[in-house]
Amino acid sequence: MNWQDEYRSKLTTADIAVQAIKSGNRVAVGHNCAEPQHLVKTMVAHKAEYENVEVTHMLPMGLSEYCLAECTGHFIHNAIFIGSATRDVVNRGQARFTPCFFRELPRLYREDIPVDVMLCQLSPPDEHGYCSFGISVDYTKPVAESAKTVIAQINRHMPRTCGNALIHVSELDYIVEHDEPLIVYRSTKRENPGFASGIRKLGNYCAELIGDGACLQLGIGDIPDSVLQFLTHKKDLGIHTEMFSDGVIPLIRSGVINGSRKNINKGKVVASFLMGSRKLYDFVNNNPTVEMYPIDYTNDPYIIGQNDNVVSINSCLQIDLLGQVTSETIGPLQYSGVGGQVDFIRGASRSKNGKSIIAAASTAADGSHSRIVPYLDKGAVVTTTRNDVHYIVTEYGIANLRGKSVRERALALIAIAHPAFRERLMRHCKKMTLL
Repeated sequence: MNWQDEYRSKLTTADIAVQAIKSGNRVAVGHNCAEPQHLVKTMVAHKAEYENVEVTHMLPMGLSEYCLAECTGHFIHNAIFIGSATRDVVNRGQARFTPCFFRELPRLYREDIPVDVMLCQLSPPDEHGYCSFGISVDYTKPVAESAKTVIAQINRHMPRTCGNALIHVSELDYIVEHDEPLIVYRSTKRENPGFASGIRKLGNYCAELIGDGACLQLGIGDIPDSVLQFLTHKKDLGIHTEMFSDGVIPLIRSGVINGSRKNINKGKVVASFLMGSRKLYDFVNNNPTVEMYPIDYTNDPYIIGQNDNVVSINSCLQIDLLGQVTSETIGPLQYSGVGGQVDFIRGASRSKNGKSIIAAASTAADGSHSRIVPYLDKGAVVTTTRNDVHYIVTEYGIANLRGKSVRERALALIAIAHPAFRERLMRHCKKMTLL
């Protein structure tokens, strides 16, 4: 049977395909902006046919309707990373949370919590019968390769990306053709002029730590966007990251980002998933400059460290005076997850001349709370240990904590805290016998 005949033999409707899901199954959903919305909506519409189906994934960008009260008893959500659609149900105890380094997620799904059914979204097949995972390779491709059953939504809007991003029609069990716009990420920029000015200063400080030839890991949001604005005069930058967004496109087109000094994947922009606008998705379509890989490649500290001059930039919620960082909880409440922060911090530490940066505005809650604190809030989880932390950056400057004593760390952090909190932090510092 040729691949075209095999494709036609597997072609069906979503209503029929989701009948492959049985009560008690574990169902993994494609990640982030590549979520197969049509398949998920159809699964939820059939909720009466299921009992205790576990739905698991990382950051959700869809509606997560399986978390609604009327789905209780039919679905239970197991979050690996939390977003706005799932935060409340997890913290109310109505859903589960499983901590995991991003790089280890394919192995987790393969060995520890094996998946019965994978719901993913793919590009149409090429002339050889290969579909692309497009904007979400991460754990989505590895799980599709290990799950017992794979239900694929074929969507003409999914770009065809290069790298290790393909799956053959023969590896799919059910094929559902349904075109719909991909989820796009829209920045929620704050209009406060003071906040914008502070983020701009913060971005400039981060850019000072990025030299010509650096290989960057950048996330998404105000801080990475601000950093990118200050890199236009740099030369021969590279990208090896878990994800990127629209902000890198001008720097690639201008030649600032060209990957010419990378040791591996030379000349290529390497990522595992994408979040952005349709402009970004069109940019990566059939673009050989961009290569997408599974997360256990992009986020492996050994792989990351093979490039020289790696600079990782991540954010956080709190830093204590010893240099401990929490980026995933507010007190005992789960806010997000570890994601790839530690993966890249440790990868940067393996890189020749590598640097890891934790960048954050000095205050939260409209200036009423300092992010630099004597102690992390009670119940807070340490995401990045004081042994891993390198640079901390706020809009008030740069603190290099590597090789510093606890006393030196505390003083360096107080110096970049918001001025309104420095005296209070100094008093705590004395109480903690750090001075």
